[in-house]
Amino acid sequence: MSTCHREGKDIIIFASKEDHAIPSSVELPPPEPQPGLILPDGSINWNCPCLGGMATGPCGVQFREAFSCFHYSTDEPKGVGCFDAFKTMQDCMSQYPSLYKQNDKDEDDLDDLDKEESIQNEAQEKADRLIEQSKESESSKK
Repeated sequence: MSTCHREGKDIIIFASKEDHAIPSSVELPPPEPQPGLILPDGSINWNCPCLGGMATGPCGVQFREAFSCFHYSTDEPKGVGCFDAFKTMQDCMSQYPSLYKQNDKDEDDLDDLDKEESIQNEAQEKADRLIEQSKESESSKK
């Protein structure tokens, strides 16, 4: 049988093995739905984990201004009037390269294409030399 003891604001409950053998009858309320990026009222949820902390940090103000401009934009195409805000954000982020790693994937892809093209050209040159050498050796045999 369990016993209860109160110490100040706390209640200490000592449960026996028999108490633990009986399934709990406590019913928890259903969890509240977690808001996403856009709250039900249409505003931006700056605490959304989907923003990856971009709304805080040294460029958080610039990010929030640029993102707000885009979100509330009624221009066509959407966000066309937000260039200056995004440029300001980008300038800020370039001052903190260790925090805001630049995604140079497009440039890397171009570098990879250049390397691949260079390898193909080199292979073609070797093949041409081998063909030329084989032609020379065939003509010298005749």
